[in-house]
Amino acid sequence: MRMLIKRLSGYATLTCLVILAAGCGPKKVPPGLVYCSEGNPESFNPQLVTSGTTVDATSQQIYSSLIDYDGKSAQIVPSLASRWRISDDKLTYTFTLRENVSFHQSSTFTPTRYFNADDVLFSFNRIIDPQHPFHLVSKTGYPFFQSIGFDKQINQIEKMSDNEVAFHLNTPDASFLSNLASGFAVILSQEYAQVLTTREQKAQIDRLPIGTGPFKLNKYVKNEYIRYHRNEQYWRTLPKSELLVFDITPKSTSRLAKLITGDCSVSALPKAGELEVVLAHDELEIDSQPGFNVAFWAFNTQKPPFDDMRVRRALAHAVDRENILRAVYQKTAVKATGLLPPMSWAYSENKPIINYDPQEARRLLEEVGITELTIDIWAMPVARIYNPNALKAAELIQADLANIDVKVNIISYDWSVFNQKLSQRDYDSVLIGWTADNSDPDNFFTPILSCASVSSSSNRSRWCHPDLDLILAQARATTDREERKNFYQAAEAIFASKLPMLPLAHATKLAFKHKGVNEMKLTPFGGISFTGTEAETSETTTAQEEALQ
Repeated sequence: MRMLIKRLSGYATLTCLVILAAGCGPKKVPPGLVYCSEGNPESFNPQLVTSGTTVDATSQQIYSSLIDYDGKSAQIVPSLASRWRISDDKLTYTFTLRENVSFHQSSTFTPTRYFNADDVLFSFNRIIDPQHPFHLVSKTGYPFFQSIGFDKQINQIEKMSDNEVAFHLNTPDASFLSNLASGFAVILSQEYAQVLTTREQKAQIDRLPIGTGPFKLNKYVKNEYIRYHRNEQYWRTLPKSELLVFDITPKSTSRLAKLITGDCSVSALPKAGELEVVLAHDELEIDSQPGFNVAFWAFNTQKPPFDDMRVRRALAHAVDRENILRAVYQKTAVKATGLLPPMSWAYSENKPIINYDPQEARRLLEEVGITELTIDIWAMPVARIYNPNALKAAELIQADLANIDVKVNIISYDWSVFNQKLSQRDYDSVLIGWTADNSDPDNFFTPILSCASVSSSSNRSRWCHPDLDLILAQARATTDREERKNFYQAAEAIFASKLPMLPLAHATKLAFKHKGVNEMKLTPFGGISFTGTEAETSETTTAQEEALQ
């Protein structure tokens, strides 16, 4: 690991004074597993959001999907569907469902049957059918599915039998299976929905979740913790940990302190500057994996003056992205030359999307006739895989734009409030990003740049370009990889010419953990699973005992 992640020059190592409140001596991690997470989930149904914080807390803990994406083999693999077949015309996907899979039992719901085709129809018809009795229960819509035009993609979902279901598509789509394997395509219980309907409590389906996943939600206290118990009826190998706790700790330094003192087993989303601290503690280690992600500065292209491409290019020319890589990522990321990361099979060595040129920035603003400009940059208050410190990145951009006489106001809120206000779309620009769910390059374009995604919360630039949509449709309509690669490179060229957002970096996915934490494997994609993870220990801290009670 020391060869993989070099020591960082000029970094002042944290001392016990920094973490005095948590204590200085390392302690063994406790039975069960405590994960220091960065924020509150917005919902307990990932269909309703695109937030990585929510996906981490729900998708692979509470739910299962029809199929999964195996990051190791880069293949789609069975899950609740044991197998599937595709028609010759590529328009019908028929799934054989696994039998004897139980839904969770809770204090308010006891299932009377196993998972079957009715649950599949309920889970997806809720999303695509505006007349479905649960469609409007979601106040946020279904942003991922709306962004990929899922309702236009599906002609019909047909129940062939209790254990077989067919998806009939309107046109061939090479990304269809990848989308079904995403962390958003989880299966809900139709029977639970029926019970909630009789109680007039429909909204509880997204707040008190029932799934088929490895853990059951036991208790959630906002800003404090989420507690899960092992699902003893889990249809796969039982989780090794009986208890799983997400200890909600927004500040990265506080997460690191809790890890050092043993109050957490694993810590989420560390800042690059903390690597040397972890390397100084023999009981800690770093997991790393090149990430399928992109950080970007998105301009609200439906709001003047960002509707003018020359203004967007001027602002982008003024930003020293190399400085952001040094100060924010500290050798844990590569500079983005487009949307696709180097790991993508559709990636090509593109020329830089835009160069650092403050003089050209000034010239473009003069051409537009702008002599005074004040803009807002919204910056995430929490770390994400693609950007460990958006506030720091915003400050660097603020300083760069000051050099061309553009004034910047940095806006931030609590994470849940930030997302709510962002969904109102009344911002100038936002520092945010995207983590892919699989290796299909379409995942970097359609969910965040298609015309369909403008009405969802995933298209932060609110940019729609019909030529780009056509190219993406052509890419999805063919299964030939080289042909698809050419289409995605053409999409990159359109993106680079119009520049609705400035790509900054593709970051390495990092996690800090105790060496006694076994079978925790990072994948390059979004979401995190603790099914096979366990912490070997014989002692607990007071904080851990409270969390695991």
